[in-house]
Amino acid sequence: MSNYFKVKEHGSTVRTEIMAGVTTFMAMAYILMVNAGMFASLGTVSYGAIYIATAISAVIGTVLIGLLANLPLAQASGMGLNAFFVYTVCFTFGLSYANGLVLVLVDGIVFVLLTVTGLRKMIFDAIPAAVKTAISAGIGLFIAFIGLQNCKLVVDSSTLVTVYSFSKNAETFRTEGITVLLAIIGVLITAILMVKKVKGGILWGILITWLLGIACELTGLYVPNAEMGFYSVMPDFSSGISIPSIMPTLGQMDFSAVFSLDFFVVIFAFLFVDMFDTLGTLIGVASKADMLDEDGKLPHIKGALMADSIATCAGAVLGTSTTTTFVESASGVTEGGRTGLTSMTTGVLFLLAVVFSPLFLTIPSFATAPALVIVGFYMMGSALKIDFSDPSEGIPAFLTILAMPTAYSISEGIAIGVISWTLLNVITGKASEKKISPLMYVLTVLFILKYVLL
Repeated sequence: MSNYFKVKEHGSTVRTEIMAGVTTFMAMAYILMVNAGMFASLGTVSYGAIYIATAISAVIGTVLIGLLANLPLAQASGMGLNAFFVYTVCFTFGLSYANGLVLVLVDGIVFVLLTVTGLRKMIFDAIPAAVKTAISAGIGLFIAFIGLQNCKLVVDSSTLVTVYSFSKNAETFRTEGITVLLAIIGVLITAILMVKKVKGGILWGILITWLLGIACELTGLYVPNAEMGFYSVMPDFSSGISIPSIMPTLGQMDFSAVFSLDFFVVIFAFLFVDMFDTLGTLIGVASKADMLDEDGKLPHIKGALMADSIATCAGAVLGTSTTTTFVESASGVTEGGRTGLTSMTTGVLFLLAVVFSPLFLTIPSFATAPALVIVGFYMMGSALKIDFSDPSEGIPAFLTILAMPTAYSISEGIAIGVISWTLLNVITGKASEKKISPLMYVLTVLFILKYVLL
């Protein structure tokens, strides 16, 4: 395995790669429960079947990206894309779950064609270095913000968001407040481990925080409340080991809406969000791992994009939403993962999650949130590479970083970065100096049309 993935050539070890893979899985295992719950809210879809579909599509995408691209990345049904499927495609446009799966299949097929023709790679290469660097930093803020929301430390308010108040929520302290407190303690523990350079510090941070949660539940300090969305953090094998059937979702596609206007409107939005979320994650995580070459290009990117495309097609057949590269892959990279062996480890764990669901479904968000915050810190370091003394580079980079957490979207950050970089350099007469490629002009126009038409 070490020779196949060229672990030593990448300055890593088998132990480091396996630890990194475990860390990545722990940071993103929540998608199994969240995705299943989101689709089950439609009322016509089996929770168990979606759980299995999510796990198997994650195995396919993650293993493929390891084998085809030798990159330490993991894939699964994308957050945001699944919400778009359920709440926009089904609830807003009125399409059925089976209609939506056809959208996902078309999305995957189109991306297979774009990958084979090299267009997706051309788009990746066309994005300017300043924006690419900013994408990594922006994802850092975005992933940290997601972590703070997952553990309820940042909550909704009249000012859009605010910090959780222990005094105003004293009556729910043993259900909600204690988990927020545990997340804060988890950040401190993980930070201490990183300062002390403990190998696998992020993974240990997750496990220690989880164990503290178990201790709190055993002593009555933490009281689960399913109605509030707080569940037991202790694995329960009392019902034995059973694998839910995937048959309720397998191949359940309905092509009757393919030629409707709504279908074409939605598929364009699907393609846009998926393409630039995936490209943004690849750029951000690869930049953090110093995998981009001197020209800012990612070797083996075609294999990574093909893995994403095939997994999306497979996910549609299995019955789940678009499969994409997860930003949580950065947690494994921060732990030292540098090759496809990290991906293979994560893929194996997703496969085990099919059988040992009682164990993996109890990994609480307050235990993984500290990992996302610390990973965000490390990814923000990319901002040091941006030349802020040059406003034509610094301002678009800043807008890219700013947009990702505030617009809650990687693709929006890329769009705003590309538009601002192109327009600023064209208007100030720097177009020839910066050697703006024709594809950048095309992307800029498409992004602007996206905001005008959608």
